[in-house]
Amino acid sequence: MTNTTMQVNGSANANDTGNGKERSEPGHEEYQYLDLISQIISTGQPRPDRTGTGTLALFAPPSLRFSLADNTLPLLTTKRVFLRGVIAELLWFISGCTDANVLSQQGVNIWEGNGSKEFLEKVGLGHREQGDLGPVYGFQWRHFGAEYIDAKADYRGKGVDQLQEVIWKIKNNPTDRRIVLSAWNPKDLPLMALPPCHMFCQFFVTLPTSPDEKPKLSCLMYQRSCDLGLGIPFNIASYALLTHMIAYITDTTPHEFILQMGDAHVYKDHVDPLKVQLEREPREFPKLNFKRTKDEVGGIDGFRVEDFEVVGYKPHGKIEMKMSVSIGCCC
Repeated sequence: MTNTTMQVNGSANANDTGNGKERSEPGHEEYQYLDLISQIISTGQPRPDRTGTGTLALFAPPSLRFSLADNTLPLLTTKRVFLRGVIAELLWFISGCTDANVLSQQGVNIWEGNGSKEFLEKVGLGHREQGDLGPVYGFQWRHFGAEYIDAKADYRGKGVDQLQEVIWKIKNNPTDRRIVLSAWNPKDLPLMALPPCHMFCQFFVTLPTSPDEKPKLSCLMYQRSCDLGLGIPFNIASYALLTHMIAYITDTTPHEFILQMGDAHVYKDHVDPLKVQLEREPREFPKLNFKRTKDEVGGIDGFRVEDFEVVGYKPHGKIEMKMSVSIGCCC
């Protein structure tokens, strides 16, 4: 467990939840997230935002660190995370797809609002078909620098396949300091329905210290715009899963996921629901297993929804929060 525990509500007692209750497991990593929410509610600056809802915000809080050792998946437990949506969206990113309809057909509607004809017209992209989000995450991961035409075009062999380069470097040059995956492409920003929030990540391979050890794989992700209520639990799960997947096919051991935030904010209409969440005690994180072998999966493009087995996820119940913006991008 991490030793990172923020001081909130004027109390330096790590065993105190901030509401007078003693923490049964004060070192639980989920408290990093809960303490940050408490800090933002208590001290965040009131700020306007483009949705008209208003936020309370802090800039560049300390990183959140989550262990991935022993197949651990940091799926937050103080409310249920939409795991099926996390997996479907991540596989959609990996495929390079930019059509929100593909996710909607799987019952995952997190990008539907941003792909609607009304929204596209509002942002000057009304010439696009409904669901065509432009060169968002998956396009940048797999075809960085290619000229975007539309969501149906064939981009095979075009642009830089950053994801495959990351995998190649982890296997063949693990001490490289440029094992980087970027979704932020200033040239393409005007073509996107929404610019990327989780915009950049770097992988680090810890070399083995004995012959019987495998290298360990860690991921640091920078997120410029961070919706603590709805977006961040989703994003933590997504990049932790991505790290597990890459570790699986590169024969490394998942080690750690680190999240560094820029504008960390709580929407004002999320304050009351989040206060309910703050009353809850975190539970043990679940474990992740892959049902097929590395050879059966074949590579990063070989993963399927049915490959993921999450064991022991027993979260508290759902907490309703109004979605001011899409979870897929909370800018």
